[in-house]
Amino acid sequence: MSPIAVGGPALFLGADTPCVALLRPELDPTDPGLVLAARQAGVTPEAFAGGHGVWEVVADRTDGEGRGFELPELADADAAAFADALLAALDGGEDFELSLAVDALTVTGRTAGDDRVSLAVRVVPQVAAEAAEVQETGPLDVELGTLPVAELREDVAAFREDLA
Repeated sequence: MSPIAVGGPALFLGADTPCVALLRPELDPTDPGLVLAARQAGVTPEAFAGGHGVWEVVADRTDGEGRGFELPELADADAAAFADALLAALDGGEDFELSLAVDALTVTGRTAGDDRVSLAVRVVPQVAAEAAEVQETGPLDVELGTLPVAELREDVAAFREDLA
């Protein structure tokens, strides 16, 4: 089967594992892989592409523990404001703590000298009130280690640009 191309804005904090991602996947109903998969599923490509465009958080630690959940109420403007605040915090040269979506994602940065910052992220899965089954998954703390501010800033700025 042909791979299905997934686009959309994505911010990856951390290199490989551990990492935390904030992303809004976008599927193209004209993508040949998606068209083939839709045909095999017996639905239209538009139906197969479904509800793409919903923000998601994916977190993974080196011990195999992880979380992934949607943030259906998150608007692009909220993600852009978070990126702007993260850029300002990185430029400030001081310790910081920033939250997104009622603490679903909290990034803590501690200056680590030599233009580096030590990052930790807490993700707290958001559960829809109307969910039939509530899966208990509590907060997950992900230590991302010490990262170069310039590279991190470049990644956040590219994410912000994708949202413009």
